[in-house]
Amino acid sequence: MTHIERAMVLAAGLGQRMRPITDTLPKPLVAIGGKAMLDHALDRLAEAGVREAVVNVHHLADRIEAHLAGRTSPHVTISDERAQLLETGGGVRKALPLLGPHPFFHVNSDSLWSESGRSNLAAMARRWDASAMDMLLLLAERETSIGFDGAGDFVRDAAGRLTRRGAAASAPFIYAGVAILKPDLFEATPEGPFSLNLLFDRAIAAGRLYGQVLEGQWLHVGTPDAIAPAEAAFAAAQARAA
Repeated sequence: MTHIERAMVLAAGLGQRMRPITDTLPKPLVAIGGKAMLDHALDRLAEAGVREAVVNVHHLADRIEAHLAGRTSPHVTISDERAQLLETGGGVRKALPLLGPHPFFHVNSDSLWSESGRSNLAAMARRWDASAMDMLLLLAERETSIGFDGAGDFVRDAAGRLTRRGAAASAPFIYAGVAILKPDLFEATPEGPFSLNLLFDRAIAAGRLYGQVLEGQWLHVGTPDAIAPAEAAFAAAQARAA
């Protein structure tokens, strides 16, 4: 098992689809099950052995910084993007000096899921193979996810390699907002804002993008209307686990 001690947590987004809530509250601080989504993400990372997390901030940055003040597990360092929002890839590029030379978790702060007996992040660390993989994504099954009505993102072969849905009407798996990445993937990336999709496509072309299927249920909380179904699904999962 690879021991992954660092993570990049994305908390800088504008949360436009979650308005009007996000006019005054950053989306990562929206509570599900009595806990901010950002805290769900950080607690999952701590459970998987992550000791250091870099959290980027932009929209309502002061609120997020105040919320995280004093957190020790994992210890949080802020990557300040107040001057310019750098997107999912550019934010990592800016934070690389804080992340170090080893593979790290990359987590969307609004990624929320229920577990079914073991840590999905720890399972990803066990699955990680740097000799074969450039990136390992956590995948959710499209048909069992809550709050998602899209066509799906990826097809996965028997070895776990991923390809895009392409022209197909649907794909069985959704990117669940969690990945393991190598820092050197960012060496030939542009300065400024860019999407992590650039690196997905490069890894697919090299046959080195892999997926780990989530054990549990993914909860997509994209709009205010999605909060109540997510709350209900989370409560049901907690009751089953009790």
